Amino acid sequence: MVTVQEVREVATKLPRTTEHLIYDRVKFRVGKIVYVAFSRDETVMGFGFPREERASLVAAQPQVFHLPSASDMRFQWVQAWLAELDHRQMEELVIDAWRMVVPKRVAAAYVAGLPDLDPDPGRREI
Repeated sequence: MVTVQEVREVATKLPRTTEHLIYDRVKFRVGKIVYVAFSRDETVMGFGFPREERASLVAAQPQVFHLPSASDMRFQWVQAWLAELDHRQMEELVIDAWRMVVPKRVAAAYVAGLPDLDPDPGRREI
């Protein structure tokens, strides 16, 4: 079982991440892009995940993962029950979701163990 505090410990170490409490829900984001969010009761973690791969993830482990509500299907998003998620999976999912929203050079620097060297964090890399 994973807790919000354990996710916080992983997410807050990732460059450019900020934590927000929005409508009683904890969210982690880079700029204005949310990459991890929790349900109000903190039993479900939503996270960024490639749209084309999410059906496979849910099919492989339906006891852990599920699709978001119909209104959120337009986003690259999947959800997991925290009670069924293990720490290793959570860490991998959080880091991968974060990598989807930061410039490639920032993600590469993090993987290589380097500091965030991007002199203009407001600029978007294409």
